[in-house]
Amino acid sequence: MAQGRWTIGHPAISRFSLRFNRVIAGRMTAMTTRVLIVEDDPDIADLIAGYLGKAGFTTERSASGREALQAIAARPPDLLVLDLMLPHVDGLEVCRVVRGNEATAAIPIIMLTARAEESERIAGLEIGADDYLAKPFSPNELVARVRALLRRTQRGTAAAIKTLAYGPIAVDTERHIVSSGGQDVTLTAKEFLLLEYLLRHRGRVLSRDLLLTDVWGYRYTGGTRTVDVHVRRLREKLPALADGIVTVKQFGYKLVEPAP
Repeated sequence: MAQGRWTIGHPAISRFSLRFNRVIAGRMTAMTTRVLIVEDDPDIADLIAGYLGKAGFTTERSASGREALQAIAARPPDLLVLDLMLPHVDGLEVCRVVRGNEATAAIPIIMLTARAEESERIAGLEIGADDYLAKPFSPNELVARVRALLRRTQRGTAAAIKTLAYGPIAVDTERHIVSSGGQDVTLTAKEFLLLEYLLRHRGRVLSRDLLLTDVWGYRYTGGTRTVDVHVRRLREKLPALADGIVTVKQFGYKLVEPAP
């Protein structure tokens, strides 16, 4: 239960917003797929963290709006699961502050609330939330919405990133050129797509099924063994990936961050 919330216009919020804007500048460099859970009910926070963790996401938690703003300023997450009713600074104000800062304005936000009224949903969406779930909700649905929102966000920003780097490896996604230590490396079309996908999702545990779906396409029926073969070829052609791509037993792969 939220207690003693500060409302919009409260001097403490204004001071906090100014400090937030100063601290956040220059820190928006995502390294792994991290989800910040802002929820003052520890049982709900545990539930969300457990399901997201099983889905391969890294999670962090904040129990109040003020704590959340501090965490975001210190290290911006890749996605925010934000409860509406929070102590001190409520979810709407957290959303407003995040959206009001250029460096954090693009962080995807899923808002949670015990209120199911249409007016509450509209208020959250109009102030900048990307999605909305009313309590009680299905944890599996939340995980699905997190994945869908991240996919939409990544598709929207992927085109803007033309060059990807990982240790000595450089990938020109526009010209399909790969080099290692300044020397060009020849990859097949699927090897290139797999490498690009791993680089764009570094730090995440990626299942073989997910890689087949997103790299080979839904209609591919060759089996998951083809993923292992292509990973082996990437490790052979790009020695930095021998240690960079970690095999997650009975699940899939992860490109570690930072590069070894």
